Amino acid sequence: MIAGDDDAFLDTDAMLIGYARVSTDDQNLDLQRDALAAAGCERIFEDHAGGAVADRPGLKTALEQARAGDTLVVWRLDRLGRSLKDLIARAEALQDDGVGLKSLQEAIDTTSSGGQLIFHIFGALAEFERNLIRERTQAGLRAARARGRLGGRPKLLDARQRAHAVELYKSRQHTVKEICQIMGICRQTLYSYVEEFSDGP
Repeated sequence: MIAGDDDAFLDTDAMLIGYARVSTDDQNLDLQRDALAAAGCERIFEDHAGGAVADRPGLKTALEQARAGDTLVVWRLDRLGRSLKDLIARAEALQDDGVGLKSLQEAIDTTSSGGQLIFHIFGALAEFERNLIRERTQAGLRAARARGRLGGRPKLLDARQRAHAVELYKSRQHTVKEICQIMGICRQTLYSYVEEFSDGP
């Protein structure tokens, strides 16, 4: 997944670029700023946004500034990615550009072989999770068919269940009818969930 060419990180002009983010306006960036500065970051970019907000101008600028050989530094991995899948995708994109990723709290540095190994493991875990979801979905569909379940009165789903329904919808691996059967909702309810999460990740 993150297969690296170590030569990409040997540029003597390499720069450490810091990125800090807080999820609400009442949180303070000072802790992250101080840690990034102490780590040697020459530039620090910031965002004040919720984890589900896709538009992060500070991160966008940081990524635009980064050049091959540079390293993007974050205080903690959850400052960079909204989920494991998102984090891995960002790490892979940085790797493709020859840019390293370093997390201070987790002591992870993808410019090292150990850091790359950790992200290989993360990638394997993410794939394992996807396979589990797929297996649970198939098992649920078989059980629904065996009971002759064709829908019925929509039931209320909690936030996690709604997010799962939307994930199934976006994966395009199942029909709308199948998703409604397994989740026990009607089409209109599913579409309302999709619209609800349209501004999310």
